[in-house]
Amino acid sequence: MSPRSASVNEELRRRSRERLLQAAVELVGEHGFEATTLGDIADRAGSARGLVSYYFPGKRQLVQSAVHRLMHRTLEEALEREPRTEDGRERLARAIDAILGLARDRPVLMRQHMAGLLQAEGFVQCPEQRRLAELLSDTVARYGAQNVSADYPMLRALLMGAVFAALVPGVPMPVPVLRAELFQRYGLDWEMGVPPEGDAEPGAGLEDLSRFFATEERPGTP
Repeated sequence: MSPRSASVNEELRRRSRERLLQAAVELVGEHGFEATTLGDIADRAGSARGLVSYYFPGKRQLVQSAVHRLMHRTLEEALEREPRTEDGRERLARAIDAILGLARDRPVLMRQHMAGLLQAEGFVQCPEQRRLAELLSDTVARYGAQNVSADYPMLRALLMGAVFAALVPGVPMPVPVLRAELFQRYGLDWEMGVPPEGDAEPGAGLEDLSRFFATEERPGTP
C-alpha cells in the first residue's frame, strides 16, 4: 500500500480536529465546562485521547476554539441565507441577530465561554477566532465604516457586552431589548435581519431597558 499523500494527511487532521471541536460544543452545552473532561470530548469525537493534547494545550483553549468555530459558522450561515444580499446594513443586522441568537439558544455554552474569557488566560488566539474576526471585519467594512480597524473592535465589544448582559444569572436582559439598543446605535431598521417574534415595533424594548435599570424592576438587587 502506497503511503498517503501530504494533502490526504492534512485533510484527515482537519477532520479529526473538527470532530473534537464539535464534541466540545455539544458536551459543554449539555453539562457545562467543569463537568466535561478532555476524555469525554475525545470519546464523543471517536478520537484517541492523546489527539486532544496534540491539537490543543488544554481544555479552555479547546472550548474557546470550539465556541469561536460555532460563532463563525452561525454568522456565515446568517450572511449567506437566502435571499442573499450585498446591502451592508442588512448584513450587519443579520450578524447582530446571529450572535444574539446564540445567547438565546445556547445559554449554557455561551455563559461558559464568557466566563472563560474572564479567566487569567483571557482571550485565546486560534484559527477559528481569526475566521470569525475576518467575517465580522468584512461585515463592518460592507456596512460602510470609515475605519474598520477601530470600528470592528467596537462592534465585537458591543456584541460581547450584549451576550454577557443576556446571560447574567438572576438579572438577564431580554434579547429583544439588547437588539433594539444595537439596532438604534447602528441606524438599522427593526425589520432587518430576523426580528424576534412578539416585539415587532422599531423601538420596541427601549422602554424595557429603562425599566431594567430601575431598582424595583430588578429582583434580588439590594
